[in-house]
Amino acid sequence: MALALDGKKAVVEEVAQYVAKAHSAVAAEYRGLTVAELTQLRNVARETGVYLRVVKNTLARRAVAGTEFECMQDKMVGPLIFAFSMEDPGSAGRLINDFAKTNNKLIAKIVSIDGQAYDGSELARLAKLPTRDQGISMVMALMLAPVEKLARTLLALKESRGEGEVAEVTESEAEAVAE
Repeated sequence: MALALDGKKAVVEEVAQYVAKAHSAVAAEYRGLTVAELTQLRNVARETGVYLRVVKNTLARRAVAGTEFECMQDKMVGPLIFAFSMEDPGSAGRLINDFAKTNNKLIAKIVSIDGQAYDGSELARLAKLPTRDQGISMVMALMLAPVEKLARTLLALKESRGEGEVAEVTESEAEAVAE
């Protein structure tokens, strides 16, 4: 069913609001997927913080105009489902990549991040990006490493000088101290 002009404007406005906040985008061809499979994909997208939408390419071109995803416009051809990462850059890539593993009818066509559009073959690279929590833990590990190395070095120095040895206390000495 065709949308009236007001309906089209509303769709473009809604998609544009999400596009403005998105970290990355993936456009995938969904030809041949059943309604049940698309529903399953939408449920997983909702749980993982991905905005997923099937929209006509002309409306999608208008929605991404003037954003960092404008680079995708020339490659928008065929029936596409658009996934926008709202929480972390790799979430849309992981969603499409994981779903495509079990369903070969979902084919990534465009991957976009940081104002650059890539071919769908780059989907695996986007999917491997760490989540926000993983990124924070990696940074914290990098910050903690020099402190741990310093502590190990000081401990080794102390032990090499003999200062780290613990004297053994016999039972009779322990009783004498206790009295």
